[in-house]
Amino acid sequence: MASNSRTLWKGAITFGLVHIPVGLHTASIEQGVDFDWLDKRSMDPVGYKRINKRTGKEIDKDNIVKGVEYEDGKYVVISPDEIEAVYPRTTQTIEIQRFIDANEIPFVYLERPYYVAPINKGQKVYALLREVLVKTGKVGLAKVVIATKQHLAVLVPSGKALVLNLLRWGDEVKTLDGLDLPAAGVKGANVTAAEMKMAEQLVGDMSGKWNPDDFKDEFKHAVMKIVDKKVKAGDTETVIQPEEEAPGESAQVIDLTELLARSLKSGKSVKAPSKGAPTGEGEAKEKRPARKAAAKRATPAAKRKAA
Repeated sequence: MASNSRTLWKGAITFGLVHIPVGLHTASIEQGVDFDWLDKRSMDPVGYKRINKRTGKEIDKDNIVKGVEYEDGKYVVISPDEIEAVYPRTTQTIEIQRFIDANEIPFVYLERPYYVAPINKGQKVYALLREVLVKTGKVGLAKVVIATKQHLAVLVPSGKALVLNLLRWGDEVKTLDGLDLPAAGVKGANVTAAEMKMAEQLVGDMSGKWNPDDFKDEFKHAVMKIVDKKVKAGDTETVIQPEEEAPGESAQVIDLTELLARSLKSGKSVKAPSKGAPTGEGEAKEKRPARKAAAKRATPAAKRKAA
């Protein structure tokens, strides 16, 4: 539950001159089974070596530079100073750019959800934004910087909560060009009335209410049954895990009525005042795995690659 989760980011939702102090909480859990590499002799975590792929020799991190491939086999090397100079400015705000109809965003653009919860006495203005979005059928299209990366996002009311769903940028979503798709419409697809009637009946027979508990990751549950069996049999090993870092602090509350009135008078181009901006003590961070003492945690794909 979001109420029991660690706050990953603290800042404010802004639109017009209004600031809503909020915190972000993870709204999803990574699925699947996370297999870590362990040294069978000592049960220590197994990490990576930095290997020169041509020579096969290990190299020191000081000899590694970052490059961007612009053509096959051709790279441009970018220095740390050049990278730092173009990092997006951390504002600690979810800055709403515009309000759009809720059904305008295709599902293919949705990437990662976060629960948004009010902090520092921001409940009233949070509720106002949530209720006006519900009443108007709108969602807020926003920009936000998390962990030095700028994201396009959409702020959506969901029950009592506001959900911030990070979006893919327009150039990250492929077009339908090159796909062999049937023509749109019943006539264009040459679907007969009888076929449509039977299909509608089948859909009706298989229809039901949305219940996420009805669907499970069968592979994960099968593996976890093996884990549970071994735990009960005492067939376990101990691996030392690191502690997580504590979150920072954040924003202040600004009078709601006054800022709403001023925003309406000033027009859409009004920028949020610096007075109400977050203190910046809570540096923008996404939830990241903590560093292990002996080695870095590995994804299965990366481990296969390392092997």
